[in-house]
Amino acid sequence: MIASIELKKSASKHLYLQLYSQLRELILKGELEADTKLPPIRKFSKKLSVNNITIVNAYNLLEEEDLVYKKVGSGTFVAPLTNQHKEEQNNYLDEQVYIDEDTKFTEQQEKMINFATGAPTPDLFPIAPFKRLVNKVLDRDGGYAFGYQKSQGYLELRKTISSYITNYNIKADIDEIQIISGAQQGIDILAKTFLDYGDTVFVERPTYPGAISVFNSRKANIVEIPITSEGIDTAVLEEKLAEYNPEFLYLMPNFQNPTGYSYSKTTKERIIELANEYSLLIIEDDCLGDLNYTSKDNKSLKSLDQNQRIIYIKSFSKVFMPGLRLAFLLIPNRYFEDILISKYISDIFTDGLVQRVLDLYFKEEMWEEQITTLKDTYSQRYQTMCNALQEYLPQKVEFTIPQGGLNFWLELPAELTDKKLQQQALKKDINLAPGSVFYAAAPPDNRIRLSIAAASQKEIRRGIKKLASIIKDQLENNGYQLNNSFLPLV
Repeated sequence: MIASIELKKSASKHLYLQLYSQLRELILKGELEADTKLPPIRKFSKKLSVNNITIVNAYNLLEEEDLVYKKVGSGTFVAPLTNQHKEEQNNYLDEQVYIDEDTKFTEQQEKMINFATGAPTPDLFPIAPFKRLVNKVLDRDGGYAFGYQKSQGYLELRKTISSYITNYNIKADIDEIQIISGAQQGIDILAKTFLDYGDTVFVERPTYPGAISVFNSRKANIVEIPITSEGIDTAVLEEKLAEYNPEFLYLMPNFQNPTGYSYSKTTKERIIELANEYSLLIIEDDCLGDLNYTSKDNKSLKSLDQNQRIIYIKSFSKVFMPGLRLAFLLIPNRYFEDILISKYISDIFTDGLVQRVLDLYFKEEMWEEQITTLKDTYSQRYQTMCNALQEYLPQKVEFTIPQGGLNFWLELPAELTDKKLQQQALKKDINLAPGSVFYAAAPPDNRIRLSIAAASQKEIRRGIKKLASIIKDQLENNGYQLNNSFLPLV
């Protein structure tokens, strides 16, 4: 197994981190069993053509996580897995079943196949690295990590983000970056900044229900623009721009929630043209852009923005830990002061310890590793879902295969409604998201969203087979009600 280790000296990631990651995976997979002796430092360094300190640093990181132990004069050995490690091991074995965001489960929830939530399951959280980095931050910063922070966000994290987002072909100065407590807070802050009673806001139809709730709370006039597999209908958008003067357009161009659609290059370019022509402010929510499995072009709108028409929201919830509530805004200078005031009024500042830990997470180059792990896991689930839908669903059910993200959007046959299907699915221990919650007005009743975020490959195949059986029964009972017990939806 050790022979499979390969270090890439041309990669940007430090060699000791590459070695640590590969050894860690071998241990968690069980391919390096407890009490196995790891190669001596000098021998290993010679084999890998690296210096001794590379091996020492990798072994030290493993020891910090209790994955190895050292015997003086004998060397370094694989440690028996702790209960926490065994839970993490299930990430590789794809056996652990988690249901939703709750930490305590009812007996029914423990059996439930959850296609409703968009939140990653706890087995995908980088617990061990996070624990190590928390301790490192506390040793470095002490009590300052718990003190009052600048409302704009931790300076070092803003510097890191400014550098990192160049990977997305986006340039932003640190003074244009606002750290926020999750994307939902970002939407709320922007609504408080720009929307008064009766103001108009444009959204995709369908769209994220959390945004609908925020705009409704501001008593805004929500105008829905239909979305197709190519993106928002720009012809309708132009018609509505001639009719209304919206405060902004809220959209998700890549792997849209709930449809999974991604905007074509032509659509993105036309939106930019319309934004310039009508002085339209656009709020771009990019929560799933990193989960690209097949798309050749998933550039953000922000990367095409030459005239500062776009406020960009990037959340870490789907790719880090949702409970940490961490995201950022990229804001044109002319709006920054007003938005900063709205942020201060909202919660003064975002958790300082978490900001410091995330900054180290980027700097120690673990972020790319986490993204790769998630993409590998979700890509397998994505392919399983594609295969299962095509194999089991009757032809009357229509759907489009997304190019990435977490969501599949289904149009049901006339014999079913989302409420009926949800209730019958719950009886079979399957939860799904009824499509009606993704519309601001006059929702169709025959759409559902299925997410791969919280279901293993085995659960996906089993769940879709059951769901297909329910659909084929063409249920006609009209006495069903929408069940909200497993929401919120994200």
